[in-house]
Amino acid sequence: MGYQRYGSLSLLKARNEAPGVTWSLFESGPALTEALKAGSIDIGETGEAPPIFAAAGKIPFKIVATSDEVPQGEAVLVKESSGFRTFADLKGRTVALNKGSNVHWLLVKLLEANNMTLQDITVQYLKPAEGRPAFDAGQVDAWIIWDPYFALAEQPGVKVLADATGLASNRQYILAAPDAVEKKTDQVRDLLTQLNTTTQWGIDNPEERARLLAPELKIAEDVAKRSLDRSAKSLAPVSAAIGDELQAIADGFAELELIPEPIDIKARIEPQFTGVFT
Repeated sequence: MGYQRYGSLSLLKARNEAPGVTWSLFESGPALTEALKAGSIDIGETGEAPPIFAAAGKIPFKIVATSDEVPQGEAVLVKESSGFRTFADLKGRTVALNKGSNVHWLLVKLLEANNMTLQDITVQYLKPAEGRPAFDAGQVDAWIIWDPYFALAEQPGVKVLADATGLASNRQYILAAPDAVEKKTDQVRDLLTQLNTTTQWGIDNPEERARLLAPELKIAEDVAKRSLDRSAKSLAPVSAAIGDELQAIADGFAELELIPEPIDIKARIEPQFTGVFT
C-alpha cells in the first residue's frame, strides 16, 4: 500500500484496520506512481494530477475510487509583507510547486482565470520539503501547496492568496495496479469497503481523528484538526462524470505541452467497485 502523510489511507493505517498490509510512505503522488510502475505497491492514493502524468509516462494503473471535492485543501501562499493582493500580482514573479501534483492543475486554472500564461511567471519545481524552506527564506514569491503542508505553513505573516474554489475539484484518487484489480479483486474490494467505513468514522469523529492522526502525520494536533476539517472528505465511486473531469485535465496538460501527447485517461476508470460506495 502506497500512502502519503495524509488522506484516507493514513487514517486506515493509524487505526490498524488493514491487517496484513505492508505500508510504503511517499512524499508526493508522482513518487507514488513511480512505485506502481516498479510493481512495488498494489494500491496508492494521490491527487488529481499525478494520474495524468503517470498515464502520459505509460505507467499501468486503474482508478478504482475517488473522493468528494476538496477545493479548500490547496492554496497559493504568499508573505503578508509582499503586498500581493491577487494572483495576477504574481506576473513576473517566481512561483514554486511540486511538478505533476494536484497543485500543478491549480496553477493552470489560476493562470487561465487571470488571463495569464506560463510565460508570465517563473515556475520553480520544488518538492514539499524543498518548497517550505524556499518560501520561508523568500527565495520564491509564492508557494502553491496542499494540506497538510498548507496548514503547517499557515504561520503569522503568511497569507492565502487563493485556493482552488471555483477552479479545481482537487479530489483524491485511489489507484490500483492492473494485476491487483484482476488477481486480488476481493482483497481490493474489502480494502475499499473498510476504507470507506474508516473515512466516514473520521468525518463523524473529527476531534478523535485529529488526536489519532497528529502523531501519524508528525504535526501538532491543532494543525492536524484545521487541515483535516477542510480537506478530509468522503470517498466516492468513479463514474463517467469523473472520467470527463480527469480527461479535461489531461487535455489541458497536453495543450500546454506539460505532457508529451494527448492521453485517454478515461480508459483508466475501473467501475467494478462502484457498489462499495453506493
